[in-house]
Amino acid sequence: MMRLFVIILIIVPGFCFGQTEIAQRFQVADSFMQKSDFKSAYNIFREIEPVCDKTDTLYNYILWYYTGSATQIEKVFRDGEQFDSSLHYGLEALKIIAKAKPYFDEKFASREYFMTKNIVVSYFGLGQLDNAKKYKEILYKAYKEKKLPKGMDEYFNFSFFKWEDKNVWGYEWFEELPEDRFSKSFSKIVYYIYSTNPDGTDKEQLYRLHVLMFHNIDPSNKIDYVLTKRLETAKNEVSGTLYAYTYTKDIDYTKLQADIKEVLKGNYQPGNK
Repeated sequence: MMRLFVIILIIVPGFCFGQTEIAQRFQVADSFMQKSDFKSAYNIFREIEPVCDKTDTLYNYILWYYTGSATQIEKVFRDGEQFDSSLHYGLEALKIIAKAKPYFDEKFASREYFMTKNIVVSYFGLGQLDNAKKYKEILYKAYKEKKLPKGMDEYFNFSFFKWEDKNVWGYEWFEELPEDRFSKSFSKIVYYIYSTNPDGTDKEQLYRLHVLMFHNIDPSNKIDYVLTKRLETAKNEVSGTLYAYTYTKDIDYTKLQADIKEVLKGNYQPGNK
C-alpha cells in the first residue's frame, strides 16, 4: 500500500507539470495565431494535441486552433497553386476535423465538407482527377442526403488556377440533367474569370464560361452540354455559344480544363491559334 502511495505521489506531480507545460505551449501558439504566423502555431498544436488530457477543457481549444491553423495554411498554398502542399495540409485538416467533431456543434462539423471541397481543388490542380472524383462523390452523397451546409448545398468550387493576370474559378452544380431537355436552361459547370488586384486577389468579374445544357433535337447528336461565354465587365470580348466545344453527360474533365485554357487564349475553334 505504501509503495502504491509513493508511486501516486511521483506520477501526479509529473502529470500536473505536463499539463502546465502544455498550457504554456498553448499560450505561445495562441500568440502566433494572433500574429497570423499560422505555421509556427500549427507546429505547436500538432505537438501538444496528442499529449493533452482529453478531459481537460484546454483540449477543446487546442483542437479548435489546430484546425484553424491547418486550414489557414492549406488556403495559402491553394491560393498560390502549390497544390501538393495544399493537399498535404487539407488531408491533415480533414483528419483533425473528424477528431474534433464530437467536441463541437454542427456548424463546426460542416467544416468537413468545406475541406473536402478544398481537397477536390488540390487534386484537380495536380491533375489527379481520379482522386478528385473520390472526394466529389463524398459531396454528391452528402447532397443527396441533404447534409451539406448552406453555401455548398447547390454547388461547389472544384477548380482554381491563375491565367496570366486573371483568376479562374470553376464551380460545379449538383443538379443533374433534367429528363425534359426543353423544360429549363441549366448550367452544370461555370468558370468565373476575374481580373486581379496587385496582391493577386479577385478584382472584377470579367466573364463566365458556362458548360450549358444543350437543347438537342437530334438524338443522333451525342451532345449534352455546350460551352457558352457570357460577359460581365469585360470589353472588346467575344460572347455567345461556342459550338466547337461540346461535352457528353459524363464530362471529360481533362478535355474541359484544356478547352477552358484554349478559350482563355482566345481560341474559339479547337486547333486554331
